[in-house]
Amino acid sequence: MDCVSDNRKTQEQQEDKEPINLKNYLNFISTLRKRNGWEMTFYQYKGFWYPHDCVLRMLLAEESFKPRPNDIVLCSFPKSGTTWLKALAFAILTRSDHFTGINTFPHDTVPFIEIDGIPSPRTPLVATHSNYSSLPSSIADSGCKIVYICRDPKDVLVSFWHFFKKFAYVNPETYPSLEQGFELFCEGVITAGPYWEHVLEYWKASLEFPDRVLFLVYEEMKKDIVSVVKKLAEFMGYPFSMEEEGQDLVQKIVDSCSFEGLSNLDITKNGVQWSNYEFAVPKSFFFRKGEVGDWKNHLTQEMADRLDQRTRDKLSAAGFNFFAHQ
Repeated sequence: MDCVSDNRKTQEQQEDKEPINLKNYLNFISTLRKRNGWEMTFYQYKGFWYPHDCVLRMLLAEESFKPRPNDIVLCSFPKSGTTWLKALAFAILTRSDHFTGINTFPHDTVPFIEIDGIPSPRTPLVATHSNYSSLPSSIADSGCKIVYICRDPKDVLVSFWHFFKKFAYVNPETYPSLEQGFELFCEGVITAGPYWEHVLEYWKASLEFPDRVLFLVYEEMKKDIVSVVKKLAEFMGYPFSMEEEGQDLVQKIVDSCSFEGLSNLDITKNGVQWSNYEFAVPKSFFFRKGEVGDWKNHLTQEMADRLDQRTRDKLSAAGFNFFAHQ
């Protein structure tokens, strides 16, 4: 989400349905602490900042989302590799002996719990940007698995800044400069922020429940994606057979889900995501570079050092030692 807008249209649709607790939820949200930034108003829910409509949808999901035991929840901080993870998980799940590649857009195949709703029947894949402690309690109760992907915060910030300034509701004259966005990011004022607390919750969960929570790192995936895809398939309960590996199926999935493979799909080039919402964007907007270290083209060394120091201060005590030398 990419839950990024005060989505009045969606709220009106929700009100038409009159869920039992909708008015109570709206009243509750009105009491939360607020901050402005990134051309929107954020509300602090359980220590994390989200746009109004995102908080509402999180509350509704807590009430109504009913996962199945075999479901797999793909979790991420925005702009951390969500599209890539969705594509890989979907390809692993739906592969066949005649697999030649995926031809559907990842966000169309794996719904966000808080945005898309949960169609039925569906594949056992759903996604969210919610922090771990704000996930619907039904996820823990069901015993379904969680896969989390994280990325160097320096690249997350740059990707976020580039992505959201393209939204139709954004006024380019008032959209924050990269320097202003940097300060907001450091303060934690960003969708699903603070970044470090978001990562820390899932990191600790992966250490406590390694059989149920898989923690992936974008940069490690870039270094050896074949090994990560095998690990992901094993964790999901869909391991590759020796015959499949002999058919080079892992590499076929890797190639199909690569930046080049996904960005060159016809639907990526010509489609629109969330076309019935105010935050609709061309699908091509989800693909800019997908590189490790692009932050070097945008951030000063002082800015990079501040983010690295914040990462060490917030995460190293928990044994998290990634990004130290990116």
